[in-house]
Amino acid sequence: MTIIREQHAPRFDEEGVHVTGLAAPSRGCATVSAWRVVLEPGAGSPEHELTSDEAFVALRGTASVRLDGEDARVAAGDCLVVAPGRAFSIRNDGPEPFEAVCCMAAGGRAVVAGQGGFVPPWAA
Repeated sequence: MTIIREQHAPRFDEEGVHVTGLAAPSRGCATVSAWRVVLEPGAGSPEHELTSDEAFVALRGTASVRLDGEDARVAAGDCLVVAPGRAFSIRNDGPEPFEAVCCMAAGGRAVVAGQGGFVPPWAA
């Protein structure tokens, strides 16, 4: 049994985006990666694609999603599912933090234009 305690989970912070690494191969989970993300108001991701499905389970707040040129909103209680190879970004345009738990297959890669593909450090 592996329990990743919040106080020991790795944290990654950049420009209003806070990620806490949960399940990952480096933390005893061979096939699934999971993390918690908090987007402060005005913060978001660059447009990127993934090599595997990613699911965002929204816990609080709202976020704007742009997926293949279409706009949508995600709110607490919703689940956003992004299929591989689809360009998307997520941004908090609301007044309070947006928080979600995200999951994808271990080894899934993010592809950001001009940067190539990489395994996000919280998912490794």
